[in-house]
Amino acid sequence: MKGEKLKKDFKAAVEYVNTYTEPLPADLLLKLYAYYKIAKKNKNHPGSRTPLINAFKANALIQAKNIGREKAMKEYVKLVKKEIKTS
Repeated sequence: MKGEKLKKDFKAAVEYVNTYTEPLPADLLLKLYAYYKIAKKNKNHPGSRTPLINAFKANALIQAKNIGREKAMKEYVKLVKKEIKTS
């Protein structure tokens, strides 16, 4: 995927997840969270009121810290297609 197509596919995947109504596994949500934050260049700390949730989110970001923005978008799209759209 290149440039504009990747951005379009990423945006569509984000919209799909945001409107998805079935429960999703926590590990999948954490991966999506980390890829999204990296793709959007969001450097803010996790903002949950629950310290344990913040810890899990921070851990997900640490695990994905060495990937770039484009790779994060690709991984987000791939994860949505593989884990959500096929279920």
